[in-house]
Amino acid sequence: MFSIGDYVVHPLHGAGQIEDIVEEKIAGVKKKYYVFNMPAGSLVLKIPTSSAGTVGIRNVITESEADKLMEAIPDLKVEPNSNWNKRYQENLSRLKSGDLYEVAKVIKSLVQREGQRGLSTGERKMLYNAKQIIISEIVLAKRSGYEDVENTLMDAIRKSH
Repeated sequence: MFSIGDYVVHPLHGAGQIEDIVEEKIAGVKKKYYVFNMPAGSLVLKIPTSSAGTVGIRNVITESEADKLMEAIPDLKVEPNSNWNKRYQENLSRLKSGDLYEVAKVIKSLVQREGQRGLSTGERKMLYNAKQIIISEIVLAKRSGYEDVENTLMDAIRKSH
């Protein structure tokens, strides 16, 4: 169970802070909810406390884990898929996994594809979302600025080309 003030990660929305735990009655059923503030996009999520684990809510990685991730990015292997629908589904599955290494693979593959052929609107949006997921967590893990983390991430991605 998380507490107010904890920094946590939602697999599809990135990192943020639990601002409150509230009890609400919806459809006649009372439940407790985490009120989760997402800095990116000023999004506020309410997630039932009982299903936080099922949703994939977890603690933010440590600073050393963030460093290891950034060091590993240049060597991550990505296999380009020419079928747009299959590629999109594979990338979506990686994002939903909540695994930052898988999210990094999404970014890496889409950046490579963007340099070769360009991206569809859906893939551009996916690239943006994937970057937000990683950047938001590393900003909290390393207590760094957004722009610094974004530059470090993109440098790591470019090292592999």
